[in-house]
Amino acid sequence: MGRKTPSGNSSSESDLEIKVQPRNSGPEEHDQRLHSRPPQIPPPNYQPYKKWPPWLVPIIIIVNIVLFIFVMYVNDCPHNSNNCFGIDFFGRYAFQDVHENPLLGPSTTTLQKLGALDVNKVVEGKQIWRLFSCMWLHAGVFHVAANMLSLLFVGIRLEQEFGFLRIGPLYVLAGVGGSLLSALFVRKKISVGASGALFGLLGAMLSELITNWTLYENKLATLLTLLLIIALNLAVGILPHVDNFAHLGGFVTGFLLGCVLLLRPQFGWVNLNKAPPGYFVASKKSKYKIYQYILLMFSLAFLLTG
Repeated sequence: MGRKTPSGNSSSESDLEIKVQPRNSGPEEHDQRLHSRPPQIPPPNYQPYKKWPPWLVPIIIIVNIVLFIFVMYVNDCPHNSNNCFGIDFFGRYAFQDVHENPLLGPSTTTLQKLGALDVNKVVEGKQIWRLFSCMWLHAGVFHVAANMLSLLFVGIRLEQEFGFLRIGPLYVLAGVGGSLLSALFVRKKISVGASGALFGLLGAMLSELITNWTLYENKLATLLTLLLIIALNLAVGILPHVDNFAHLGGFVTGFLLGCVLLLRPQFGWVNLNKAPPGYFVASKKSKYKIYQYILLMFSLAFLLTG
């Protein structure tokens, strides 16, 4: 037995539609409702970091190649030396004899005149600019080819990820850091090459991997691969006519600069201003981890005092 609807006048009331206005929620309840929603996964094409078009590294490569051609023009082996290699084919641009320069390049005198790192001229002649100029000169075709190919593979990737405003200063400062260490330990020979700057980029890649550890998926595999590449490049320093002190100086400088210039927020931290539409964060993480702050402060202190 159920309750029946009364007949008569009351039937018209049963046809009435009753509407209730929802109560407006206050700001606290609104925020609570937002945070109670589960975090949404960003769309597949969402890019939290901007991809930079690489143009600085290609320009650096072109400048190094053009400068090497200019060095060979100034060298003018047929005019300044009796022993030249490839004079019939290259003419003025012929190389010094392979016994003098096995890398197929100019004479030591030409490199010294154009800005090679010479400790006596830096200290006694106050030619500090040689710490910078030497990184743009190369001893031969093999030398410039090996460095520029390495720079192409390492530098392009870093510039795409972090942009020219970070990679440009890092490259130059790492090269100067390599020159400084070379000047301290190699006093009787001249030194040229972009190896110090190149090793600075390798050091920056290692520090970037360590400081941004939470952003990588295959952490151990990436670390082992990078360490193998670094070890192989350092092993080249055992060969004659290779300045390993410049390599080490550039590597350490690049590593410290990478801790400062290539630092990124930890995984899970979201910049709400750049988050995709409809993305809600249930809990906020700190922007950086404690170890990232420690590496940053240590690197800054060492760079400023060392």
